[in-house]
Amino acid sequence: MSNIILDENKTDIIEKGFSIIPGVFVGEGLNTIPQLIGQADLSCPSFRKTDDLFAIRRFLKEVPLAKDVLLIKNLVSIIEQIFGTDYFLVKSIYFDKPGASNWFVSYHQDLTISVNKKVETEGFGPWTIKQDQFGVQPPLEILESIFTIRIHLDDTDENNGALRVIPGSHRKGIYRPETINWKNETEVTCSVPAGGIMIMKPLLLHASNRTVNQDRRRVVHLEFCNRELPAPLEWAERINL
Repeated sequence: MSNIILDENKTDIIEKGFSIIPGVFVGEGLNTIPQLIGQADLSCPSFRKTDDLFAIRRFLKEVPLAKDVLLIKNLVSIIEQIFGTDYFLVKSIYFDKPGASNWFVSYHQDLTISVNKKVETEGFGPWTIKQDQFGVQPPLEILESIFTIRIHLDDTDENNGALRVIPGSHRKGIYRPETINWKNETEVTCSVPAGGIMIMKPLLLHASNRTVNQDRRRVVHLEFCNRELPAPLEWAERINL
């Protein structure tokens, strides 16, 4: 992939908070992911399945063979060229929004990281727990050092729940959705083809609509950081690249 193109992606991430790169995954690789999920133990607390959503938290821990399918040389090269060589994976989630899903998500920022235990630590809080996983809001400088890569297994547009984002909102710190001034902000829908990725900052305000065309939307959500946590806190899913 051209360094010139990646320079443009890097600029978009800095200024807008997101960028889309098509064709990162080609061939049969992504078809392997549903097969691996089908072999997993769906009774695990990390698995959540309803009529509207199928999600797997700690995805690369629960389906470890997916690591070799997703953390391929092409993806790692993109990470290193845009962000540097000192990043590691800190969170992984699989989302499957079925074609008949009414699931929607209103505007929000991703403010929580996954950690190994609950230990009261200065600057960290409030705390949450979901599917036996501790989460906590860290200091702003840690949130600002994280980026997310969303790997799309299906073509995604405004008809099947593509993300809607507010460009530049990631540069405004903690930005409460109820304070959005729509006279000053614009909304962009992020269509991503199957095999493409969307890179975004977690502080970017984002939302998604219900599916209206009966097409499913499967996405693998991976978060990366280059910051260590204060002991005894540790990243719950740390994986070196």
